[in-house]
Formats: sequence, C-alpha cells, structure tokens
Amino acid sequence: MRPTNVLAPLLLCLWGWVVSAVELDLQDKSSVNDALSNIAKGLMDYYKGDQKGGTPGMMVDPYYWWEAGVAWGSMIDYWYFTGDDQYNDVVKKALLAQTGEHNDYMPANQTTTEGNDDQGFWGVAVLGAAEKNFTNPTGDDPQWLYLAQAVFNTMASRWDTKHCGGGLRWQIFTWNSGYDYKNTVSNGCLFHIAARLARYTNNKTYDEWAEKSWDWIVDVGYMEPSNSSNSYTVYDGGYIKDNCSEHDKLLWSYNYGLYLAGAAYMHAHTNDSKWTDRVNMLWKGSDVFFKNDIMYEAACQPSGKCNNDQRCFKGIFSRFLGLTAQLVPDLREDILSKLSTSAEAAAKSCSGGSDGHTCGLNWFEGKWDDMYGLGEQISALEVIQNTQIEGKAAPLTNDTGGTSHGSGDAGSDSRSDLMTVNALTIDTKDRAGAGIITVVIITGMLGAGWWMLK
Repeated sequence: MRPTNVLAPLLLCLWGWVVSAVELDLQDKSSVNDALSNIAKGLMDYYKGDQKGGTPGMMVDPYYWWEAGVAWGSMIDYWYFTGDDQYNDVVKKALLAQTGEHNDYMPANQTTTEGNDDQGFWGVAVLGAAEKNFTNPTGDDPQWLYLAQAVFNTMASRWDTKHCGGGLRWQIFTWNSGYDYKNTVSNGCLFHIAARLARYTNNKTYDEWAEKSWDWIVDVGYMEPSNSSNSYTVYDGGYIKDNCSEHDKLLWSYNYGLYLAGAAYMHAHTNDSKWTDRVNMLWKGSDVFFKNDIMYEAACQPSGKCNNDQRCFKGIFSRFLGLTAQLVPDLREDILSKLSTSAEAAAKSCSGGSDGHTCGLNWFEGKWDDMYGLGEQISALEVIQNTQIEGKAAPLTNDTGGTSHGSGDAGSDSRSDLMTVNALTIDTKDRAGAGIITVVIITGMLGAGWWMLK
C-alpha cells in the first residue's frame, strides 16, 4: 500500500434511515447466504470501474490500488462459499484489467507508487482464483497461475542481500517514502505466495524460497518466538540504516495471517513437523487479535485511529484463518469457534446506512458504530463466509483438479528495457515448463521530480 494515507471524504453517502439489517444464523445456510449477499452488494457499491468514467479494476477514491486486489480476492471467496456467480464476470475483467503490459501486476497507472506489498496482494487474489478453479481467462489472456507466478518472480528478483542480509524493501522504487524500510508484510507476501505455489505446482524452487524467506524474517527478528508461551510475536519491520535491528513493534493481524496461512500450506505440502509447530505458535500468538473471542485490530481500533488501509486487515486475517482451518484440521475447531463468534458480532454491526446493511468497524458494540467503507465490508464478508469451510475441499493443486496453467518463467520480460538483477532457476517439475529466468526491476529514477509522486 502507499506509505501515506490521507483520509479523504468518501464518495458514497450511506447515511439515512435504516430500512433493513443483516440477520445471521450460522446454522442456516440460507441465512448465511442472504447475509453474505447483502454485504457483498455493499462491497460492490465501491466499484464503478465498469461504468463510464471509471477505471476498470480500481475501487472508487479514496481506496488505493492494493485494496482493490484484496476486494477481488474476497469476491472470489464469496462465489466459492455461496455459489452466487452474478459478479464473476466483473471480477474476472477487473483482475485482468490491472495486470499491466507484462502480465505481472505492475500496470503503468501504478508503477510510480506501487510497493512490494501492493503487488503481492494481487498475487494472492489470483492464487485464490487458481486454487478454486475460478473461471480461467481464455485466448491470449494469461491464466491465474501464470499471473501468480509472474508476481512471485518479479518480487523474488528484488531480494536484497546488500542490506540486512536479505529481504524485500517495502517500496519498489527509490523515490517512494519507505524505500529504506524492510517490512513484514512485503516479505510475508513473498513467503505466502511461495508456499502456495510450492503446494500447487510441487516445484522445489518455491519450497526453497518459502524456507529462505521464513528464515530471514526470523533471523532479522521481525518474528520473535516466545519459549514461555510457545508463540510467535510478529512485528511490522525495520530500517536498513539500523541493519533492520530496531523494530517497529506494532502488531497487525494481516501480518500474522500471511505467515500463519503460508505455514499451513507448507505443513500440508511437506508434512514436516516443523511447519506444524510454526502454525501452532502463530495461531497462539494471534490471540492478541481477539477479545472475548471477537476479532479486532489491536494496534489501532481501541484508539479509533484505524486508517482506510487498516480497516480491511481483519478481512485479510479472516480469509487466512479459513485457509488455515482447511489445511490444518487439528486447529479447525478452535479457529471456527473464534470465527463464528466474530462473525455473529460483525453481522450485528452491519445495520447502518440507508441500505440497512452497511457494516461497521467495531464489532464489540452489537450495532453499527457509524463507521463505513470498503474495508468494513471486506472484513464482515470474509469473517462470515470463512465460517463455512466445513465440507469444502482443500485448495486445489495441479494434482487434485486445478486447471489453471502457468509458466516457470512468467514475468521474465518485465521491464526488460531496464536493469536486470537476479536470475531464478525454476526446475522442470513445474507442469507449465521451466528454465532459467531473468527478472528485472527499475532501480533508478525515471526523471527528476518523480520522487514526489506517491
């Protein structure tokens, strides 16, 4: 996401008389689907990209590009859990509209401001599409697996061993504030995508990157084990001027979720007990985001200072809890218990606005808290729909019915007119082909003054 977040007035006016409310009975599938339908409609109210004057794939102001990627991932989940396909064509077109010239989610309209985490969340969205057999693009359009591999390859090419012994910077481009910061979410996206690609393709290169990126985050101290509580604490990041040794100790739910679900994928993929232990420790550490079993964003919600970005973090966390529960059956009961309590509380917050099902931020109040926005809709949607994982098959792979096609060298022509950095070797295990790929990034400024654009 962008390094600064100026709260601008929302374009959508949702105030007015309450005409209805979201009613939720988690034991009644029809009730759940009705609730999700209302909340999904509220989410889609923030999309005007298919209308005259709109930008395909982008949400309305003030929501940044990265959050659109999160929203489309949530709408894929909505279809998966409910079977309601009325939005599928819009979602598919939106995902393809922002792929960029080189099909790597570095579109021209974002390349002056895009960070590694921004690109990563679009990669997470298309991975979800591949694993759920969401309708594949046809003709010359790249398929979901290809797009996820392109995101991985371009991100991995930016691995920086000159500072802090490895890791990704927050920002891709030198002129953006945060270029000198290596944050957990960017590295978490790389780890998470690598873990899911490892399981989907059975390609050892992705296993190696998952191990490498996990080891770095622990070695640099961003993820700190506690022997006394048998848990992990996950910090936000650190600056390269301090060799990443001085940590911003804010705790964000989506950072925990990225690593928790990524470790769950590695657990399912390798059956290695170390990944099982890591999942358990991360889940134990995630207690910080629950109060009376109701989810909240601990770093900003108590103070009422959550910005537009942070207000969707619970939704990302909920999605990753659902995936973890699918992949690690021993944790399913505990995760579903907390998701269910949170979902019931979230539904009670979805009683605002002129539509009567605008969702709020604070789920403790038992009613709408006068907060509204894209993040609130994403969070309520994801926490409710992820209570429905029982009976759902685990995410698909090449070997279990996944139909999306990819390529080990996806993204290799990205920005080929600019500086080449690292070469990654993708072995022949990948169904779509393999080889040595060269991935490139911009490492300098395109012109005086560009640094001012963020």
